[in-house]
Amino acid sequence: MRSDDHAALHAFVESRRTALFRSAFLLCGDRHEAEDLVQTTLVKVVLGGRRHGRLDNIEAYARKTLVNTFIAARRRFWRREQAYGELPERAVQAPDTDTGLAVRAALARLTPRQRAVLVLRYWEDLSVEATAETLGMRENTVKSHAARGLAALRAEMAEVLV
Repeated sequence: MRSDDHAALHAFVESRRTALFRSAFLLCGDRHEAEDLVQTTLVKVVLGGRRHGRLDNIEAYARKTLVNTFIAARRRFWRREQAYGELPERAVQAPDTDTGLAVRAALARLTPRQRAVLVLRYWEDLSVEATAETLGMRENTVKSHAARGLAALRAEMAEVLV
């Protein structure tokens, strides 16, 4: 890897880490998991830059890597079970009715692909074409995931706001 490519990669990591974290948090809904997701993504981006030489669009490569890493992690069997060393001493509090928390909770109940489409389309403000390219799916599939995901969010939010 050339030194100017290395410097560009370093500058990218410094400037876009926070934006990647925001997207990761919206995808997974957990701060610590989002930090791990961003860290894994950045490692893959750096290694991809070294392996492939120069990356033409590092922003798109990083975003696609973030989403693919998130979806791949959701497919793993071991992610479905959560083991706790100790039981909590107090009962879990009722969820906060704040709209932002309600939206994130509703977003977390969507399928990983629907969640990825909604985050890329409406949080990252990508076009249908760019979202399709990032996720490696057809534009019509992006539109249908977006429509179904928004319908599910609206239904859940209607219940919360009533």
